[in-house]
Order: sequence, then structure tokens, then C-alpha cells
Amino acid sequence: MDPQTSAEFKANSVAMYRLARIMLEASLADKSWTAAPAEQMGSFADKPPAVMLDIDETVLDNSSYEAWLINNDKSYGSKTWGPFVDSATSLAIPGSLDFIKYAGSKGVKVFYVSNRKAHLEKGTRKNLLALGYPIDTSEDTVLLRQEKEAWNSSSKSPRRAYITANYRLVIVVGDNLSDFTDSYGGSIAEREAVMKQTRDMWGSKWIMIANPMYGSWESAAFGHNRKLEKNKQRKMKHDAMSAWAPAD
Repeated sequence: MDPQTSAEFKANSVAMYRLARIMLEASLADKSWTAAPAEQMGSFADKPPAVMLDIDETVLDNSSYEAWLINNDKSYGSKTWGPFVDSATSLAIPGSLDFIKYAGSKGVKVFYVSNRKAHLEKGTRKNLLALGYPIDTSEDTVLLRQEKEAWNSSSKSPRRAYITANYRLVIVVGDNLSDFTDSYGGSIAEREAVMKQTRDMWGSKWIMIANPMYGSWESAAFGHNRKLEKNKQRKMKHDAMSAWAPAD
């Protein structure tokens, strides 16, 4: 499914953000509702509501970078990713801007939480603002990896805890299991077990946007070992597939 050419991807994204809007309404009517069961501690019913969105392939469409990698037979790397982010040329994921503006109209604080590194914040903000995404100026709502010492890893739990210290986090939107839970880096079977264990969250408090290009679903097939030779990664991905076997 190609985000650039697939009407189906765009329709799915719009549908998921429409669902997020419906669930946001439900969350505002129920003060016991939280999308951060692991981090939302103590009494939180009277805290102001907030939503948390991943950025890459959730709010911003980076498929032009992925297309460049394919055309040039390259893999993701910081030496090319940084200039791409600074170019501020990513497009909007369909439905995301409407949802974010709607949340703002309801008095809901919007946090953008990404594993982009802190030194890429200027380009990130430039891209978001160029596409019309609102960014709060009263406090930092663009929370990137390495901004604080506790945020040095790809784990988003410390940043969810940062939000829930002052807000009731009601909706999380992302494109990867890691946007919702830190239990994302296991085997294919372990990841599926996590998905099943959290099934009550999906489509209500947690909204998943399809990412057909990359993610921890892909790296699970080769043990998340990105230092492994590409041909070995490819073989392990092929070996992980369950293929039809025609009768002789």
C-alpha cells in the first residue's frame, strides 16, 4: 500500500481520524477515561484533557524520503534523514489536520511526540507550521527524543508520564506499536500477544494509522538487528512469511 498512490490508504487514514474524533467526544464526557493506563497516576479526573500524536507517518507523510531511498538503493540513515527533515517537505497525513484542529476547538491540548532527535526540532516545527498544524506557544508540545536526559531512548513512556503529570491523556494516535506501549520490540508472536492483551484500547483510546512502508513489524522478522547484513535481513523476512503451497 503506497501512501503516494493508494486511495485506499488515504481513505483508511481519514476513517481512523474520524474515529479518533468520535472517541475524543466520548473521552470528554467520561472523566475516568485515560489513554495512558501505565503512566496516568493518582487522581486525574479534573486535569485538563490532552491528546498525543506521533509525527512520522501519523501526522507527516515522509513517503518522498522512502521513495528516494528506493530509487537510490539506500537504507535509512541519519546523514540523509537529517537533511530531509530540515527540508520541511513532508506532506500531511489525510485526516490528521482536521482532527488536531477539532481537538484544539474543544480545548484539548495537542502534543506531538516523536523519536526524531532533538536537533531536528527546528525543521520539524517548520514543516508542521507550513502545513497549518497548530503548535502551542504557552509550553513545549513538540516532544522529541534526547530533549531531556530521561528521553534518550526510543521509549515514549517517559514522555507520556511528562504529559500525564499535568493532563488527562485521552487519545493516543500513532503508526507503530511503540507509540502506545513499550512492549513492542519482541518477536512476531510476542508483539501479537501484546496487541491481543491490549485489544480493549484499540479503536477507542488508541488509534492506529496504517504504515505500509516501515516499522517494528518489519524488523521483528530479523530480531530488530539492523546491523545484520541486508541480504540476511531479507532472507529472514522471507522465512517469516506463511506462503500458500499449491497441491501437486
